[in-house]
Amino acid sequence: MIQKEDKRIYTLSREKEAKAVIKMGVPLIAGMFIMVLYNLTDTYFIGLMRDDYQLAAVNLAYPVMMITIAVSNMTGTGASTLIARSLGEDDIKKASRTLTTAFLLTFLMSLVLSAAGLIFLGPIVKRLGAQANTAAYTSQYVRVILLGSLFTMGNYTLGQLLRGEGSVRYSIAGMIVGTVVNIILDPLFIFTFGMEIRGAAIATILGNAAGMAASLLFYLRKKTLLQPSAAYIRPEKSILKEIFLVGIPASLETLLTSAAYIVNNNLAVSYGELTVAAMGIAQKILSLGNYIYQGFAAGTQPIMGYNYGSRNYGRMLRILRAAVLVTSCTELCVMAVYGIFAPQLIGLFTDSGEVIATGSRVLRTLMFILPFVGAVSICRMSFQAMGKPQYAFGITLVRQLILYVPLLLLFNRLFAFNGMIWAQPVTELIMMIASVTLLRGYLKREL
Repeated sequence: MIQKEDKRIYTLSREKEAKAVIKMGVPLIAGMFIMVLYNLTDTYFIGLMRDDYQLAAVNLAYPVMMITIAVSNMTGTGASTLIARSLGEDDIKKASRTLTTAFLLTFLMSLVLSAAGLIFLGPIVKRLGAQANTAAYTSQYVRVILLGSLFTMGNYTLGQLLRGEGSVRYSIAGMIVGTVVNIILDPLFIFTFGMEIRGAAIATILGNAAGMAASLLFYLRKKTLLQPSAAYIRPEKSILKEIFLVGIPASLETLLTSAAYIVNNNLAVSYGELTVAAMGIAQKILSLGNYIYQGFAAGTQPIMGYNYGSRNYGRMLRILRAAVLVTSCTELCVMAVYGIFAPQLIGLFTDSGEVIATGSRVLRTLMFILPFVGAVSICRMSFQAMGKPQYAFGITLVRQLILYVPLLLLFNRLFAFNGMIWAQPVTELIMMIASVTLLRGYLKREL
């Protein structure tokens, strides 16, 4: 099976460094751009209703989707990293057992998340920052997202597992299928069926279900390098330990980001619920730039993991340099586009002058994270690929809890709204310097 699919192994092991980063990263970025449409599609069609409170509710509910992805990220990142290292060590049995364990964990954790979320739905909506005009809409959206968590988690996790074995093209197929279904169903449920924001949530879940089914089909048709097996359905403690050692820090990155997002929204509400709508639009447009660095980082991770497993440390260093250079240059181009066309981009989703003005201001400030945050993400992914979760966790912890949230509260108190939106660019600049220094020191000392 490995020999038949040796092109994937060649990319991980011997392809020229910059070409390997681009080859693994660009398809992921294309797929992630498509995934952005999940968020932008809901925002766009709800914006057509000219109801800024429902628009704000989608933004308030977004951390719940982030938490769902964070939980799936625990399994997806931990298992895909272990799969890549196992392939580098030529241990196909361990890689297959890891894949099967990941399938089982995704199913079980989705059930727990759905049940817990629905039991505490009322308090969750309140903590998200919803107020009188947005509480009912936020509750409707969150309830559907929780009920469909299996499909969201399944779609996200399977994509990561496919990337772990080098099947990048297969991994983006689920993204494409899911997004196309979501785009088709959104106007149908929102307008034709008159379900408004609840319809947007249902379309999102059905899109994820279609994406998950597409990924499963590759496994069922044996198009993948590895397949799950009933013989491995009973998890091994050592594999569970390795998955969680890497997966928990990875999921904490998203969980802490979600928590910071909630703090951000609660602060923004004090400036008016339309400010929440404006920030939501700006942040989702910014996510196009975010997915570029995430795509290159995710594409780099299996290459780093494979070469770490095969002890090819010189190639790891060359891959790291190529990834940072390619990512930074690309993000500078995206930053220029945001700076020039911010009002036009915000205006695609609303005709409110207040929302456009505020959203443009936010986008032109947050865009300054782009030259820095890619290096931070690549450093964190590199530690995960090497099975060094303590360093990845340290970067996450310092970035979100020790720097960003305190700076967010401090800047908001000192400089009001303008200070609040500058907290993240300042955080990412500091973290870029710290993360690169940490990784360079580790590589020189250990490898």
